[in-house]
Amino acid sequence: MEYREFGNTGIRVSALGFGAGHIGDENKDGKLVETLLNTVLDLGITLIDTARAYGASEKNIGLYLSHRRSEYVLSTKVGYNDPWHPDWSYETVIANIDDALKLMKTDYLDIVHLHSCGQDVLERGDVITALEKAREQGKVRIIAYSGENEALAFAINSKKFASLQTSVNFCDQRGIADYLPLAAAQGMGVIAKRPIANAPWRHESPPVGHHSEAYWHRWKKMNPDPHGLPWDELAIRFTVFSEGVSTAIPGTSSAVNLKKGIEAVEKGPLSPELYEYLRGEFKKYDEGWTGLI
Repeated sequence: MEYREFGNTGIRVSALGFGAGHIGDENKDGKLVETLLNTVLDLGITLIDTARAYGASEKNIGLYLSHRRSEYVLSTKVGYNDPWHPDWSYETVIANIDDALKLMKTDYLDIVHLHSCGQDVLERGDVITALEKAREQGKVRIIAYSGENEALAFAINSKKFASLQTSVNFCDQRGIADYLPLAAAQGMGVIAKRPIANAPWRHESPPVGHHSEAYWHRWKKMNPDPHGLPWDELAIRFTVFSEGVSTAIPGTSSAVNLKKGIEAVEKGPLSPELYEYLRGEFKKYDEGWTGLI
């Protein structure tokens, strides 16, 4: 596993992280979840990303991984679903953080993102103030923003955040030129979500209602040549080694897929020719393809 500095935050992360959305199903067998989470760490993955919206994910991390808390960087996302306060309020952000600490059985959270709120919420400022308060109290180490497009640009330019999370994959390249250089200039850590574009190649026809639907249409429009590589390997290597990316977080419930992802990273960057070919295909067929939330 390759390990990298997470911007100028003083934290190091594995180049491949773990997106914990797939362990949020309350009906999943607890023993399987426990085995998967511990396998994540045993494989050398040191960043785990979850969110308030991911069902039982935070609870499962607390149940099955809190005894190994010193071995991983813990990232979550907040801003909504508090029964006592409105979404995107100061009070809700504070309550979400306190809930996350309890659920994940930890005294601190390494990274806490505002989870894809709009620019209007950021401009209002109270949710940022809530993150800053939690940081002052030692509950949070790094305050961050997760999102896309104009709101992401605003978050970067506000200089309030030390890291960001955004979609980066060969079907979603807007941020590579428009936002990652801005983040790098400020020493921000960057978590790349959806690094395999939600695997559109799994579907013969448009996966209506599926998270990969928009990516499927982009993939078909681009019709890129994988140059003999398996799609998942090409996708992982494209994202993980795009300049400015600190770590990428494929989501999976399969230890086999985790191992395949690590093997792909171990092969290193794509050849410069193949990487630039994929960049060129996106630019050629770009129809206003902005980042996908």
